[in-house]
Amino acid sequence: MFPVTQRLALIVLVFVLAVVPSRPLSAQEVDGVTLVKASLIASTTTVVPGQPFDVGVLMEMAPDWHTYWENSGDAGLPTTIKWQLPEGWQAGPIQWPLPESKVEPGEINTYGYAGRVLLVTTITPPTEARGEVLLRAKVAWLVCKELCIPGSKEVELRLPVGKVVAPDHTEVFQEFQSQLPSVSPPPYRLEWGRTGDLLELQITGLPATARTQFFPLPTENQTVGHPISLAPDRIQIKVQGDLRGVLSVEDAATSQSWFVQSKDVVPAALPVPNTGLWLALLYGFIGGLILNLMPCVLPVISLKIFGFIKQSGDEPRKILAHGIAFVVGIFTWFLGLGLLIVALKAGGSEVTWAFQFQNAWFNVVIGSVVFVFALNLFGVFEVVLPGKAAQAIDTASSSTGLGGSFFQGVFATLLATPCTAPFLGTALGFAFSQSAFVIMGMFAAIAAGMGSPYLLLSAKPGWLRYFPKPGAWMERLKHFMAFPLLATLVWILSILGAQRGAEGIVWFAGFLLCLAFACWLYGAYVGPLTRPLVRWTAIALALAVAAGGGYFFLGKQFSQIGIVNSEGIAWVPFSQAALDAEQAAGRSVFLDFTADWCITCKFNERTAIDTPAVRTLFAERGVVPMKADWTNANPEITATLKSFGRVGVPFYVIYSPGIAPVVLPELLTEGILLEALKKIP
Repeated sequence: MFPVTQRLALIVLVFVLAVVPSRPLSAQEVDGVTLVKASLIASTTTVVPGQPFDVGVLMEMAPDWHTYWENSGDAGLPTTIKWQLPEGWQAGPIQWPLPESKVEPGEINTYGYAGRVLLVTTITPPTEARGEVLLRAKVAWLVCKELCIPGSKEVELRLPVGKVVAPDHTEVFQEFQSQLPSVSPPPYRLEWGRTGDLLELQITGLPATARTQFFPLPTENQTVGHPISLAPDRIQIKVQGDLRGVLSVEDAATSQSWFVQSKDVVPAALPVPNTGLWLALLYGFIGGLILNLMPCVLPVISLKIFGFIKQSGDEPRKILAHGIAFVVGIFTWFLGLGLLIVALKAGGSEVTWAFQFQNAWFNVVIGSVVFVFALNLFGVFEVVLPGKAAQAIDTASSSTGLGGSFFQGVFATLLATPCTAPFLGTALGFAFSQSAFVIMGMFAAIAAGMGSPYLLLSAKPGWLRYFPKPGAWMERLKHFMAFPLLATLVWILSILGAQRGAEGIVWFAGFLLCLAFACWLYGAYVGPLTRPLVRWTAIALALAVAAGGGYFFLGKQFSQIGIVNSEGIAWVPFSQAALDAEQAAGRSVFLDFTADWCITCKFNERTAIDTPAVRTLFAERGVVPMKADWTNANPEITATLKSFGRVGVPFYVIYSPGIAPVVLPELLTEGILLEALKKIP
């Protein structure tokens, strides 16, 4: 929002004006004009014990003066209400009507109220209330024009306690309650996108004459820029992380607003400069060069060069010719893979640079590939060609002459597949999103990296004495190379978290666990010396574990995360006052104590709670779904848990009129919940 230094300066100015006024500020007058008139009114003339009712602080501002919304914007301070109620009486939060957006000198954008505003609070009396009640509150505000002046007033109201509600101030309450944002989903499709720290909201289905505004509600310490309307259906906000706010839509006939929150924010495609392409090709070359240090490749280099020397009769020109033929074989293999990728891409939808990472499923696939390759480098499993296939390859490449060297290059690359897989997989992940020219360039770079030692040593065979000797260090290097792959996986998880949240990471991690177990089964029981029955049983089990994990963790769980579902449960945030109010109104409540870091909570919510059958029964029985979010410390939730003798989540309780609370098991199923709901009177 507004720069911190200027905001602090404003607060200091307000403080100075508050402590050293030229006259008592409680009068709130300038040139004989009262700036803010504050009074307390109620929606009823009689209070019924145990039955919630609304009271409102009615604030009337002098012309051209304004107070502030709960998010004041670049400057200002929101109005506060501190209640002083008798014991047992509960006050809910302030219900803020939709504010006005105001741009003040210096491009300072604020959100507030001019004219008059009613700040409504729901009061819940105890069931044993008697006689008359005195409602008292201290209201503090900041009122601004060119000058900002803090003010406060103690307001009070006496109401009798009776048996029948008698409505009062109906028109005023209806006027401002109609301006309250709705907690229901808006009747439009909302799509969120992100480019760096710019969040963009795309709205589909608006009336042709609609005008939209977005009023942000940042979390503590979250910096939010002023929303910019790029078009009636496109709003851009500068912010890091998820954002909650109020979306307002006006047209010729209606004006409505809704609470909304950014979800499924994905990194938008950014143009990549040409230097990025050259750098990627350099990485491809280095990756191919590093392949020669792997245990399955390095020992072959010396043998191949000595073979070239033997075939050529020590003639330098012929040695170089055999080396070139060998390298051409390497290029043929990699360029053949490149052509395959081009053909596969031509048969599917066209994608562009960096677009693949906008797709959560692409990130799941490439993350799984990277993870499997890391397990391969750690030695969890090895890819071994069947004996007959390896023998056929060896026979085909044993011929003499340049043709034999060429096929040795082709088949040496094929036999090195277990080592090349991590780098080849990374190249595939990059190359799949590129043009045919870039795809072929990437595979040529990898081939050049892998083939360069053979070419150099064929030209200078004497350099073999400087070449590192095979040894145990190669195996340690192989293990070390797994860590950069795991670092890549962490980066992919960070993207996935921005797209599907912490829950998406949890479900994907569950699938990776199954994938790791499948790889271990393959590595432990599949080998050239393993009996066929054991080998095929292990392969079948590994495939079953991987497929089962994919079906449950990805198909049933991950695929549903972040999808806008208009039929999803409309949770009511928990507070003791809200719970008491629902009970006092005679409504049943399903209270879900949960937290974002609780895996069991997320599992239960996905499989047992937020299901069509449960949603239908909630509606039929008039059950209010209430969520107590314990992600961050909340003393009220902690106290409620302790009242049931619990110290953690998940925890589920059903409150129904006339019966004791029903506690449900921690590991919940849809059947258990449905059975409990059907018993509600």
